[in-house]
Amino acid sequence: MIIIAGKLWVDAADRDSYLVGCSKAVEQARAAEGCLDFALSADLIDPERINVHERWETDEALARFRGTGPAPEQAARIREAEVRKYRISGVEAP
Repeated sequence: MIIIAGKLWVDAADRDSYLVGCSKAVEQARAAEGCLDFALSADLIDPERINVHERWETDEALARFRGTGPAPEQAARIREAEVRKYRISGVEAP
């Protein structure tokens, strides 16, 4: 399993409209073969931060969906990003 997790920073005044602009991509990701979960959410404390969480069955499924990344107009609104890919070898209840 592949997990993509991290955070993005956009202008606080722009965060809600940024997230609304991502809703189609979230719908497409969740419908994509091999997607186990996909979420972008506003952080509860930092008004500029967006939390990123994705789970994919395989690298191939992620690559099929990902393509070239966010649309240029969305990417231009990101001031900073800290997002990483994690390879998970096992899953168990907490």
